[in-house]
Amino acid sequence: MSNFRRVLVLGTGPVSIQLAVTLKNRLNCCVGIAGRESVRSEPFFTALKQNNRFIRADIQNEKHRAMKGECIVDHVFRGYGTIAGEWDTAILSVTTDAYIEVLKQIDKQLLKQIKCIVLVSPTFGSNSLVSHYMNGLDSDAEIISFSTYLGDTRWMHDRPSNHVITTGVKKKVFIGSTRRPSLNVERLCGLYEQLGIAVEVMQTPIEAETRNISLYVHPPLFMNDFSLRVLFGEIETKKYVYKMYPEGPITQYLIRDMLAQWKEITHMIEKMNMKGVNLLKFMTDDNYPVSLESLSRHDIENFNDLETIHQEYLLYIRYTSLLIDPFSEPDQEGKYFDFSAVPIRPLFVNREGDWDIPRMPKEDYYRIKIIQGIARYVNSNCPTIDKFIRTYESKITHAAQARQGERLSDAFAVQSFKEDLKMICSEIEKVADSKR
Repeated sequence: MSNFRRVLVLGTGPVSIQLAVTLKNRLNCCVGIAGRESVRSEPFFTALKQNNRFIRADIQNEKHRAMKGECIVDHVFRGYGTIAGEWDTAILSVTTDAYIEVLKQIDKQLLKQIKCIVLVSPTFGSNSLVSHYMNGLDSDAEIISFSTYLGDTRWMHDRPSNHVITTGVKKKVFIGSTRRPSLNVERLCGLYEQLGIAVEVMQTPIEAETRNISLYVHPPLFMNDFSLRVLFGEIETKKYVYKMYPEGPITQYLIRDMLAQWKEITHMIEKMNMKGVNLLKFMTDDNYPVSLESLSRHDIENFNDLETIHQEYLLYIRYTSLLIDPFSEPDQEGKYFDFSAVPIRPLFVNREGDWDIPRMPKEDYYRIKIIQGIARYVNSNCPTIDKFIRTYESKITHAAQARQGERLSDAFAVQSFKEDLKMICSEIEKVADSKR
């Protein structure tokens, strides 16, 4: 029997609303939503209370109609310490660096009864981290990792409420579990199939976690001097994440670093007896395609075997091909949709009144530090990753010094994440021992 009768969604972001609507309407679960009490979550909890726990998910594109729906949430918990009742499954819908912080706030006896934990948007090593924590509680819970969240969901009116809109849905995601075979994985695959999303089941959770495109593209796109100068307000002209220099950060040198980082991650993955990704194929087939006139099928399939300069050339073509959406309809002037016009967001004042760093690259800092730590643990060199981290940490250190006396979030602090790394590497060692 699968564990989707009583499901607890942990987190108060837009993704939690979309997941709750989907679970309630597609699997007919009893659904609870829990989150920490904060200035940021206050409007969310207030909206749920004012609307008698009614929530709604809309769509931008009619072809994603399976994501649309509304329902009444069965239980709402303000603060993780207030969670009560018995729950079969918990879905972690918070940032990856907060997984353990959230689990520690839940009553240990209640947590021990949970049979399945789903990581909806983990990073490399997240499953090992959560598994280690749950093992420490003598829990026998199955831990499932998706490669990434199923799409792009945001607040309907750009502020926390009971209403979200899903603007994009992925064609394919990957999934891995600490159990094989798994009825829970089968149930989730069936659910995603109803939503029109293909799911590939991997041998292990950490393999699913390697299939997240953010790991490979965010650090080079954000942890460079150009993007960071924009982010920290040193360049006032609007700049864009996916555009060529000078409108954006993409140069031949950035592409060189992107390729080098992919090779470093691949080498680390292979040292752990897993298969890496074909970066170009992953970008085009599992993320966003380009027309075959721009990139041939032969080059995509054989990318791993090509010389470095040829690989750099193909990656550069890929990004220039996506300056416009090649599958959009041109207007009367013959112009296509400006696909690459995603602005680099500058620093902002968060709801707590502190200066804060946008989610990209704040979340990517945690991701890349964890990858660096695992690479060190398995004796795999990662000079490009080291360079990204040095660049980023230097920038946040100087920014913190320049804003002394002002209210700053903890995103301005250089961090080691050593406790998380210790737990992750402990689980990696167990897996390695079992294979010897």
